[in-house]
Amino acid sequence: MPAAAPDFDQLTTPVAWLDAAGLLRDCNQAFARWLAVSPRRLRGATIAALDAEGRLAEPLARIAAGEAAPLRLRRVRLRYPDTDDRFADVWVSADDAGGALLEAHPVDEFPGGDPALLLPSALSASLKGLAHELRNPLAGLKGAAQLLGRRIGAGDLESRELVGLVDSEIARLTALLDRLLSPAPPRPHAPLNIHAVLEGVLRLAENDAGWAVRLLRDYDPSLPEFNGDADRLTQAVWNLVRNAIEAGANQVTLRTRAEHGLRIGDVAHAVALRLEIIDDGRGVPDELAEQLFLPLVSGRAEGSGLGLALAQQVAREHRGSLAYRSRPGHTVFTLLLPMQPAEMRRDALAGAAR
Repeated sequence: MPAAAPDFDQLTTPVAWLDAAGLLRDCNQAFARWLAVSPRRLRGATIAALDAEGRLAEPLARIAAGEAAPLRLRRVRLRYPDTDDRFADVWVSADDAGGALLEAHPVDEFPGGDPALLLPSALSASLKGLAHELRNPLAGLKGAAQLLGRRIGAGDLESRELVGLVDSEIARLTALLDRLLSPAPPRPHAPLNIHAVLEGVLRLAENDAGWAVRLLRDYDPSLPEFNGDADRLTQAVWNLVRNAIEAGANQVTLRTRAEHGLRIGDVAHAVALRLEIIDDGRGVPDELAEQLFLPLVSGRAEGSGLGLALAQQVAREHRGSLAYRSRPGHTVFTLLLPMQPAEMRRDALAGAAR
């Protein structure tokens, strides 16, 4: 496996590594389970023996010839001898050991067979390994914040506010980890003010970037409250803003508008929120354009590649969508969320009760 690879056995996505000769060097547990055979039996197998239709030969040859961009094949038929056929959309990319990485997305894992459409359960499972690693550091941070809070004088309001911010973020992240480790039914959505969510994100960004990034607000103050999950939306928007900062942005703008008569997918909505995160950073690299929302895809060597996948999941939890357009110096991520204003929902419930 690549030296810097995370613990891929925590992933539900089947992943395998091939050497330059096309022999399967290693795989994660999900790959072995998917083919219904043990990892020990798979190691050393030739890809030709697994590739029932020989469709992987050409992309592997192109990777061996030095083609850098990942290659995608739809509905590849794979099987281990004497087992049932398996079908998957397969991404093939070069690894750092001179071989190739195969990422298989079973066609029934994604709606419509499209791996860009992540199921929430798959993403949750892929994050569980990280969740285990983060619990102890968060507990240590919470204890340190509590000690620091006791040492701050009653008159130092700014320091107390910052400690309160740290404490609330630790609580939010701990709750997120708890949901990943012990999945529970989604919480009922409740009335929220989107601008209160955005102000919380900007407070985090101010403490993260300091004066290095100019943070601008372009809000529509007439937007009503609507029903959603404030914590999940905070996480999604913070991921988008942090990505902009890490892409070298000097300025990030949060813009809100109401859209009327909008279609999201195949569903028409009377009114929806258009939330745009606009930055002047480096933009999205062309080679990542088609796979940007897949987990573990990142334009930075130190990136986890999970932030955008999680943001897209949150959008879908709210029956919305996340898209982007980008060029160097101007990138816009657009979050569309159907809005049933809280007062409209209350009126509807009251009418139903009469």
